[in-house]
Amino acid sequence: MKVIICGAGQVGWQIARHLASENNDVTVVDNNAELVRRATETLDVQGVAGFASYPDVLERAGARDADMVIAATHSDEVNMVTCQVAHSVFEVPRKIARLRAQSYLDAIYSDLYRRDHLPIDVVISPEREVAQAALLRLSSPTAFDTEFFLDNKAQLLGLTIGDDCPVINTPLRQLTDLFSTLRALVVGIRREGVLFKPEAGDQIFPGDECYIFADVADVSRTLEIFGKKARKQERVVLIGGGNVGLAVAKALEEQRHRVRAKVIEKNRACAERAADALEKTIVLHGDGLDRNLLREANIDSADAVLAVTDDDKTNILAAVRAKNNGCPMAICLINDPTLVPLLAPLKIDAYINPRATTVSSILRHVRQGRVRHVYSVGDAEAEVIEAQVLSTSQLAGRKISEIDLPEGVMVAGLLKGGKLIKPVGATRIDEGDVVALFAMSADVAEVERLLQVSIDFF
Repeated sequence: MKVIICGAGQVGWQIARHLASENNDVTVVDNNAELVRRATETLDVQGVAGFASYPDVLERAGARDADMVIAATHSDEVNMVTCQVAHSVFEVPRKIARLRAQSYLDAIYSDLYRRDHLPIDVVISPEREVAQAALLRLSSPTAFDTEFFLDNKAQLLGLTIGDDCPVINTPLRQLTDLFSTLRALVVGIRREGVLFKPEAGDQIFPGDECYIFADVADVSRTLEIFGKKARKQERVVLIGGGNVGLAVAKALEEQRHRVRAKVIEKNRACAERAADALEKTIVLHGDGLDRNLLREANIDSADAVLAVTDDDKTNILAAVRAKNNGCPMAICLINDPTLVPLLAPLKIDAYINPRATTVSSILRHVRQGRVRHVYSVGDAEAEVIEAQVLSTSQLAGRKISEIDLPEGVMVAGLLKGGKLIKPVGATRIDEGDVVALFAMSADVAEVERLLQVSIDFF
């Protein structure tokens, strides 16, 4: 597949890295020649320096025979015009655009939008994606990362192992013997900053970050086995009333289970906008780092604080102050991945990486066809790929023990006839089954080959 990626920033670079590793013909376009040079030197991609919305630049990038254009520059207007030019001038079959401005999103998601007027096949809103990720974190307060798979019947949980975990120093193969009915698998372990796919003889140690793929019906039991307690979130304080904070607060108001939320916003105009848009949520104007304001928000009786301002350091400091004032759980929005190692020593429970959520969302739409879902784990260290098994797949008609899976790949879950199955060596994978695979980034291309879905994007 031939793909043109417009924008060589963090998101564009990560998408290019994923697609190039899967033997796609990728061209990166950016008006910053240095970013283009970085992409071409570190990735197996071609590069064109120039404005992506210019027809001559797109022509140099090969738009006449491109299968897809992904417009992920920092400018909404450039992204929209790029898609328009790709459609009108070059008849590119599929266009994906990243848009941030709420005004554009409101128009696109309303009756004002007509595809023939603005030919964008998929709109990705980073703020909406981040808001959804924040709600997922709140729904699983003991996990630092979480996502649903296989028709929402399975859940990926990222858990930090504490000293009180009942199964530390226990080989993973023994977990099956100890908890024979537990439908959960440890698919990844991050130890001392390095993520790996564990073997049956590996043990879990305090400080490890474990990724566990579990049947949703067994999530509570899984949390208990790994030393975590499930708890409801009934009172939440949001620090930051911008697009992300506002989207989260609105979603909390609409939930069937009532969650009492308070929003703290430093910018007065933004606070007034949030107050006008929210019906049941209290909005406080002031600095989320102000100890007195946090007390006014009753931070000591809150179940969680969610810091989602547009400044990473403010989010970290606000989360630390909230925890010091008695809030048991803190979640941060972090754009800079180099700050993530600081979170554990500061006792911040979870974080949301906008880049990772946006990349996962775009890849999910790029890999259409038999691939149903793709989730990027950590800083693009691994992926969980959900796909329907084709008759031509090397997985079809074989037991898991008979399949020569790459070292960094594990079958995490299987949906057979609509029923979720915990995979074991004797489990047979058949055509039509839906399989979830945990794969280290270096092995993703081989997974696509095994599934034989890389050509089935549309």
